[in-house]
Amino acid sequence: MSEPRQNTDTETNPLLKAWVTPFATPPFDEIKPEHFVPAFEQAFADHAAEIAAITNDPAAPDFANTITALERSGKLLSKVAAVFYDLVSAHSNPAILEIDKEVSLRMARHWNPIMMNAVLFGRIAHLHENRANLGLTPEQLRLLERTYTRFHRSGAGLSEEAKTRMAEINEKLAQLGTGFSHHLLGDEQEWFMELAEADRQGLPESFVAAARAAAEERGMEGKAIVTLSRSSTEPFLKSSARRDLREKVYKAFTARGDNGNANDNNGTIVEILKLREESARLLGYPTFAAYRLEDSMAKTPDAVRGLLERVWKPARTRALADRDEMQALITEEGGNFKLAPWDWRFYAEKLRLQRANFDDSAIKPYLTLDDMVAAAFDCATRLFGITFEERKDVPTWHPDVRVWEVKGPDGKHKALFYGDYYARPSKRSGAWMTSLRDQQKLDGDIAPLVINVCNFAKGAGGEPSLLSPDDARTLFHEFGHGLHGMLSNVTYPSLSGTSVFTDFVELPSQLYEHWQERPEVLQQFARHYQTGEPLPDDLLQRFLAARKFNQGFATVEFVSSALVDLEFHTQPAEAAQDVRAFEKKELEKIGMPEEISLRHRPTQFGHIFSGDHYAAGYYSYMWSEVMDADAFGAFEEAGNIFDPAVAKRLHDDIYSSGGSVDPEAAYEAFRGRPPEPDALLRRRGLLDDAKAA
Repeated sequence: MSEPRQNTDTETNPLLKAWVTPFATPPFDEIKPEHFVPAFEQAFADHAAEIAAITNDPAAPDFANTITALERSGKLLSKVAAVFYDLVSAHSNPAILEIDKEVSLRMARHWNPIMMNAVLFGRIAHLHENRANLGLTPEQLRLLERTYTRFHRSGAGLSEEAKTRMAEINEKLAQLGTGFSHHLLGDEQEWFMELAEADRQGLPESFVAAARAAAEERGMEGKAIVTLSRSSTEPFLKSSARRDLREKVYKAFTARGDNGNANDNNGTIVEILKLREESARLLGYPTFAAYRLEDSMAKTPDAVRGLLERVWKPARTRALADRDEMQALITEEGGNFKLAPWDWRFYAEKLRLQRANFDDSAIKPYLTLDDMVAAAFDCATRLFGITFEERKDVPTWHPDVRVWEVKGPDGKHKALFYGDYYARPSKRSGAWMTSLRDQQKLDGDIAPLVINVCNFAKGAGGEPSLLSPDDARTLFHEFGHGLHGMLSNVTYPSLSGTSVFTDFVELPSQLYEHWQERPEVLQQFARHYQTGEPLPDDLLQRFLAARKFNQGFATVEFVSSALVDLEFHTQPAEAAQDVRAFEKKELEKIGMPEEISLRHRPTQFGHIFSGDHYAAGYYSYMWSEVMDADAFGAFEEAGNIFDPAVAKRLHDDIYSSGGSVDPEAAYEAFRGRPPEPDALLRRRGLLDDAKAA
């Protein structure tokens, strides 16, 4: 690497020496940006040597000297990369982002020769061909199949010429994905809107307090600002009575990455799509979507399109009906304008107040961050017997990060859970789960270090952070992913926790959301932040009645994004030379209501362009929702949302099995049958619209 070779000494570089911390956790208080380059250098060298030893082993290939040896390789690289990418996403600075540009390229250059190593692939392929005669356990057989598939799909069987080109493509895609996310972060960091007293009409005090805290975070004490974090933008669009300011905020939010400035992502998208298409063709697939979906539960683009279109029609019908009611409301109020996208959330709240006598601001004082964290923990205790105890002695990357020790039903240490909940300029937008160390039992019982990162608005002046119902659902969603990592009980690292198909990985997270909105949970944990009074029964009933309101809008903004993702990756890359024109054409084709925008416009669609994990795979949330809506039915049928027998099956078949079992088999083992597709439409309140369509 081009950086100076400093801190290579294992005695002085905290990333290279043994971590003498509680549970051998990363010593974040000692780690500085300049430690990463030499640590990556060492990690790449160690891993390359380990791979060479496996490749050149004179002994005939067997499971131990090839597959198990691969599982044991790269420990230092995994350790350093986990810390680095946590900081890149959750607490970056200019030095870290600069290193990220170099590391992303070096990472591709490191992995390309490994994943395309013909001799190594030959050893794996030999074992795969003879797998029936090797006496493997079901988990070992699954690992062998996944390892073979991973190498095969990376191009290990290609000609040397094709491998060279594939390596070039991978390197360029790594750089482009990193650039995309840096551009998006840049636009988000650079924009804010100050709120003078006259700009605060309609805004609840809780929002203004959060806007003050956001200003403090940027060194603007005494001010109040709206930022481009979703947790700031969406509540503003719901509450602000200033239509001119709603328009300004909405346009800034939807223009991220599309401003013709140094952070513009249009050209990046065009390059990414061309390279993905070329890589898929090198591997023998007609499109990137065909390549991507072959190794998923969905299998084909047609299967994905079928699900999305089945949901699209009733959702659009419901959204258009809601639009007409909102337009009538505007007319009733004497408004002489047509409903626009920046009006939707504002008038939807008015309509919800009219229909269900409920708006989010009524319940927010009862949903404090601390109480919702406690609720998430309590549900996990009641379902799986695990307990949580806060630890103040574990180093973290930011003072706001909290850490809990997780113990199993037997009282033994099971995991550490890090919660990083507040928005700040150094953090990318969104919410996610990741890990600093994955569970495994290959060499001792290795306990995981699991992270949840969110972007909730921080309370100002010592006030607690108040969550909207959507925020509270997000917290439970990410904690569901966290449980998938913490409850993992497999032998091999590659099969640990969330190492499953993308269209299965959202099942544990989306399923966990169900508990957050249950009366049994809210009655216990939803308490007014000032008085401590429990959520009044009347307000609870109105909240539950209002849950399915605006589902047409929510479903339309999601499904349209998923359909655009699918079209980007099924049509020839040439068709998307002009990204804005492509977006417009596809939305016209599906009859997108002009009053609703995509949940993620292409230039800010980090799911599919910051890397390829969800590329041609954004549909996964909905594929998983078919299962999660159906899965929660098992508890409802048992008459107890904490039923011990159902919870045990859920633990054993879904949360603890990681990628060690085929996902369809895992689901059917839990539920006793395949999922019932109508469960999704029923959950979203769209079943009648679907039948009518």
